[in-house]
Amino acid sequence: GSAYQVTLCTDRWATSSESFKVEGGWAEGGKGETIWDRFGHENKVFDNQTADQACDSYHKVDYDVYLLRGLHVNTYQFSISWARVLPSGYRRSRSHKGVLYYQKLIDALIESGIRPVVTLFHWDLPQELQNQGGWTNSSIIEAFKDYADFCYSAFGDRVKTWNTFSSPWVVSYAGYAIGKHPPEVQDYGMGSYQVTHNIIKSHAEAWHVYNDKYRSKQGGEVGIALNSDWAEPSDPSGYRDVEAAYRSLEFTLGWFAHPIFVDGDYPAALKSQIDKKSKECPHSKPAFLPGFTLEESRRINGTADFFGLTHSTMRLINSSDGGCAASLQGVGDFQSRVHPSWSPTTSDWIYSTPWGLRRLLNYIAAEYLKMKKVPVYVTGNGMPTDCPLSSSHFVARLLDGVDVRRFTVQSLMDGFEGRQGYSQRFGLHYVNFEDPDRPRTPKQSAYFYSQVIKQNGFALMPSQEVPKNGEGTLKLHFSHH
Repeated sequence: GSAYQVTLCTDRWATSSESFKVEGGWAEGGKGETIWDRFGHENKVFDNQTADQACDSYHKVDYDVYLLRGLHVNTYQFSISWARVLPSGYRRSRSHKGVLYYQKLIDALIESGIRPVVTLFHWDLPQELQNQGGWTNSSIIEAFKDYADFCYSAFGDRVKTWNTFSSPWVVSYAGYAIGKHPPEVQDYGMGSYQVTHNIIKSHAEAWHVYNDKYRSKQGGEVGIALNSDWAEPSDPSGYRDVEAAYRSLEFTLGWFAHPIFVDGDYPAALKSQIDKKSKECPHSKPAFLPGFTLEESRRINGTADFFGLTHSTMRLINSSDGGCAASLQGVGDFQSRVHPSWSPTTSDWIYSTPWGLRRLLNYIAAEYLKMKKVPVYVTGNGMPTDCPLSSSHFVARLLDGVDVRRFTVQSLMDGFEGRQGYSQRFGLHYVNFEDPDRPRTPKQSAYFYSQVIKQNGFALMPSQEVPKNGEGTLKLHFSHH
């Protein structure tokens, strides 16, 4: 096949972590309880593990920054634990020590020439807010806006890139539809739709606070990090599977991205499909989609300075009749599966299909970046390994014409992976959780990634990259803007 060149303009190589997965210090320095603390303490995690100590990053700022310097990354994305700075979730309660921890981390990063990128919310809701209904209670919108305001004022002189949310679909779906994450609600048809509705409004308010109060003096940017698999039609020549694949993207990525990046409202395919189900199932409507007022739509539309994308895997989608089942695939009339030729990883839902990211980036550019041209940041891309990562895993490929300015490999180190506890390892560094000091050791993937950064790009062989029907070698070169 013919070799061709894809140039990706990126000046930012990054790695990441999330508060509850690494910090530990769960009740130290005045931190409030979070829903993940409680979930662990109720023995709902693999092997009764908890996030109480995790990687002990709360006490290891210098160690973590030393690891980052060794990788030669120029950007580190981490999340703030809402309950560490505002223990009850409300602005009236605040923890000075919690604020100091993040200030120390931010200062250490900047002194090392590493740019901090901060996520306001990565799943660890203060338990006190959950007691009042969490994301289903619309009063949380004001609380999140105040929290964002507090963080911008405390850290925004040094932090210039903010994600309001990271992978909010997981919060909505795993937390409120299938109940696998706290708060363990199984209510796809109403609960998860209400949660997404309030998250989108919360995101918009956090963006407006920045825009109105901080942008002119701090000069930073605020966006959102959405997670999405690529959906490939099982039969690309059959319109039914093509439509089903499109629906599956609209029901997951579009559910959040369309209101924020296109027109302040949910995608037409989502609305019409839910209407169709309401007519087909008059006695047991499987889903209720809340509506935005015209004023709310105007408030939401365009509230992102960049499109953050977290991506791990892909699925083959075929059309099906979901009947009146109150589930994602039931309401969406599609089913998903993996192809036997894709290589599995140690995670039961991630398969190694690097070309899915390429297709997804093209889709995003066509679907969401027409109205307001904003750059794409790959806010997460990685997978768990029992052995060191091979290069092909996180080297997914990029497309001419899509303005991708940052590439983030998950994660800096192994951590507390939710329900799986410490049994799944996503890190560039191996953490020994048996040792109270939590020593970290670079994996082969850490050495590989630091080489990629040194060369500012890499060439890929067809065996790693292009699906059977692909066009040959893909040579990637990452050029500076």
